[in-house]
Amino acid sequence: MHQALAVVRNPDGADITLKSQSDLSVAIYIHDFSPGGVERQSLALARELQARGVGVTLVVHQRRGELVSLIPDDLPVAVLGGKRTLSDVIDLRRFLQAQQPHVLMANVDHNNIAAAMAKAASGTATRLVICQHNPLTAGFHATVNWKHRLVPFAYRMLASRIDHAVAVSHGIAEELVHHGGIPEDRVSTIFNAVIGDDFAARAKAPMEPPIAPSWFENRDRPLFVTAGRLVEMKDHRNLLRAFARFLATRPGRLVLMGAGLLQPILEDLAQGLGIAEHVCFAGFVKNPLPYMRQADAFVLSSRSEGFGNVLVEAMGCGTPVVSTNCPHGPADILEDGQYGLLVPPRDEEALARGMSDLLDQRDRFPEARLRARAGMFSYGACADAYERLFRLLAV
Repeated sequence: MHQALAVVRNPDGADITLKSQSDLSVAIYIHDFSPGGVERQSLALARELQARGVGVTLVVHQRRGELVSLIPDDLPVAVLGGKRTLSDVIDLRRFLQAQQPHVLMANVDHNNIAAAMAKAASGTATRLVICQHNPLTAGFHATVNWKHRLVPFAYRMLASRIDHAVAVSHGIAEELVHHGGIPEDRVSTIFNAVIGDDFAARAKAPMEPPIAPSWFENRDRPLFVTAGRLVEMKDHRNLLRAFARFLATRPGRLVLMGAGLLQPILEDLAQGLGIAEHVCFAGFVKNPLPYMRQADAFVLSSRSEGFGNVLVEAMGCGTPVVSTNCPHGPADILEDGQYGLLVPPRDEEALARGMSDLLDQRDRFPEARLRARAGMFSYGACADAYERLFRLLAV
């Protein structure tokens, strides 16, 4: 049996000594417990792997964020505590030398780089798996911090230290090979885990806080919803312009769930387009599923997506979707249009037409078929794929 020794910090900062035994030990490295998709994915994966008898430890830059309350009591958390992500390298190296897990799985650009450097410096037999959740191409990184544009170069420099790379979509897998310099035989695609055991209960939960409740009850016109951060990459400007075109031909309402710095700009745009009374900016919604379930359709207007969890969530609620055919996730999820409408990105006319066509062609996408497709992106299916990969690497 493999025995691991780790130093884990409790929330009060005190160190405790933790021993764990398992025929497979995995450390999952994330930044913190902010309410993001990567963090939720990591917690879900950790729970699923634990249920399969895998020894799991979460390794974090800082123990903070809204999701801290979701950490299971029996899930060890190692806190590195550095001031910056790259300062984690030394502490992560020490962690690897002390615990020596079979596999270290890192998530997201700079954490992946720090993990590769720590692995190289540790001198341990731990196998490193990095998971890429977002595109590497310049088109994506033009909308984010300039430091992210150096990630492909860093991957090329550290490729020999990366035992395997996981992409959340086929397009990102290709980018890891062509832009990240990672050999094709060391890259796999594992779709995100979206549908858990609690999904049905969450979808049927009350709508809290209330978002324009009269729009959802006894409505007299079609209702579209979208969910996502109000950032350039999501291209809500294009969505609002498309919705204005839609309203020129038929009535409707649009609810945007999500927060971000662009909200004042988008609100001004809605006013300028003369559609403000038909648009609701709902802000951050802890559980968007009840709103998706009661909407007539879900619309995604992104310029780029790593995967597109919200599309799976909408389908899991039985709600038809129209999405831009942006890199990289939507086409994978919708199987090139078999489970929803795909339109070109940055094309307001095409998006408006897609929104209208989706309402007219609802019979093409029956609820049962959408729910069945969403079920393919389950926590269990994702964990099975990761466990197979980890066991292959740990041999």
